[in-house]
Amino acid sequence: MAITLPALPYADTALEPHISANTISFHYGKHHKAYVDNLNKMIDGSDLAGKSLEEIIKATAGKADQQGIFNNAAQVWNHTFYWNSMAPNGGGKPSGALAKAIDDSFGSFDAFAEKFKTAGATQFGSGWAWLVAKDGKLEVRKTANADTPLTEAGVTPLLTMDVWEHAYYLDFQNRRPDYMGAFLGNLVNWDFAEKNFAG
Repeated sequence: MAITLPALPYADTALEPHISANTISFHYGKHHKAYVDNLNKMIDGSDLAGKSLEEIIKATAGKADQQGIFNNAAQVWNHTFYWNSMAPNGGGKPSGALAKAIDDSFGSFDAFAEKFKTAGATQFGSGWAWLVAKDGKLEVRKTANADTPLTEAGVTPLLTMDVWEHAYYLDFQNRRPDYMGAFLGNLVNWDFAEKNFAG
């Protein structure tokens, strides 16, 4: 069974004015779709055909001869996770157990937000900022290119922010900090993060 491009969880205009339908049309309709198409071509007829996206990622992680397959598979997964990490009328602060875990792990929500934005700002070139759970504690991570915390045993990704230029350039040009501020202030989907945290 081929890997498919998951439907967006909202209309392509739903994140405006922060992320435009124009950005979505390129980012989702061209970049994300290309990763799906490339992956299907690469695994066609191989022993990876018919496996789930997560199985493909874990089977190819760290293997130099399968780097191309890993890159495309991880980018499909990371982007799907990113779309779900945002919601129309998102932003603000989490509640319940996740809010308490953020306070326990970082000292305060504001301290978390600063650390998360710093991870995104200091990711040189292309990559991702993540909030993950590990051993009952929360951590902020950054990964380059297609790398994903999904490959690390005992780590549960809770949400991610794409800091590849194609995620924000049409709307924010080179102002990555403004994009990150809009992500946390107006877009982040805490309900999604809370579900991931609850397992």
